[in-house]
Amino acid sequence: MMRAWALERVGPVDEGGLRLVERPIPEPGPGQVRIRVSVCGVCRTDLHLVEGDLAPRRAGTVPGHEVVGFVDQLGPGCERVERGDRVGAAWLARSCGRCRFCAHGMENLCVDPLFTGWDVDGGFAEFMVGDERFVYRLPEAFDDEAAAPLLCAGIIGYRALRRAAVPEGGRLGLYGFGASAHLVAQLAMAEGARVHVVTRSPADQRFALELGVASACGNDQAPPEPLDAAILFAPAGELVLDALAALDRGGTLAIAGIHVSEIPPLDYDRLLFNERDLRSVTANTRADGRALLDAAAKTGMRATTTRYGFDEVDRALSDLSHGRFRGAAVVRVAPS
Repeated sequence: MMRAWALERVGPVDEGGLRLVERPIPEPGPGQVRIRVSVCGVCRTDLHLVEGDLAPRRAGTVPGHEVVGFVDQLGPGCERVERGDRVGAAWLARSCGRCRFCAHGMENLCVDPLFTGWDVDGGFAEFMVGDERFVYRLPEAFDDEAAAPLLCAGIIGYRALRRAAVPEGGRLGLYGFGASAHLVAQLAMAEGARVHVVTRSPADQRFALELGVASACGNDQAPPEPLDAAILFAPAGELVLDALAALDRGGTLAIAGIHVSEIPPLDYDRLLFNERDLRSVTANTRADGRALLDAAAKTGMRATTTRYGFDEVDRALSDLSHGRFRGAAVVRVAPS
């Protein structure tokens, strides 16, 4: 038997819908590997699932999709990895490989995908299984706790940065400054962008400035110069208007979250005219994951993390909800 955190009911995170339970250790099927989980990052998508913003797909789901661990057992037909390999499992657990999107390298838009911690049990457990084609070998440059946030906060941030189409030497605004934004800021600056942060938290404003961004201000203020691109990480629909208003002509806003509250009506002439673009970001491709891990190793990107014990998953999610830590939270599943 193993211990796992299962979602028994949705509701406010502080009301205890996520419970620590015992379950049989899963067996890998054909093409699957079993991972003995070392650590699992805590993502805002996990919080959306627990609170019902993201409707559960199955009863008793085990969340967690920033998973780092070691291959413990191979299912029939596995060829890519071996027992003992250190691997990561991310949000995209499987794509169909047959639809027109998969055929054109856009598996993030697959019509029949599976997602870790939503459709299949994730990493808030001592063991999990995953499709060997969708796990990542992890660079030695990162220890387990540093690697975990890269597997969603990093990957989705990377895709959002590319969707935002920042020109060389451009001006990038980041709205919200949590796990993903603090990684994207480092990558964008390494690539030559001038980064401006907008976040309601004074502590996060100070954190952003410590990382070297050009400016940081509250939600009631605007960046000190027009932006060529912006990324919205905060799940607050009203900030879409603020971010669009901050864009220069021809600028692009990418919305990175899987959930955002209702967006107020747009004033087309003021906010979208002059070829401003508004884009969403949907999941990731494996190519995104490989590119992000490579870029992170080359640029020295580092996640700022707060560690929680395995018995504290519910507290970690509550602290995420209430903004009680900076950077990313990581749950230590196996003893260090």
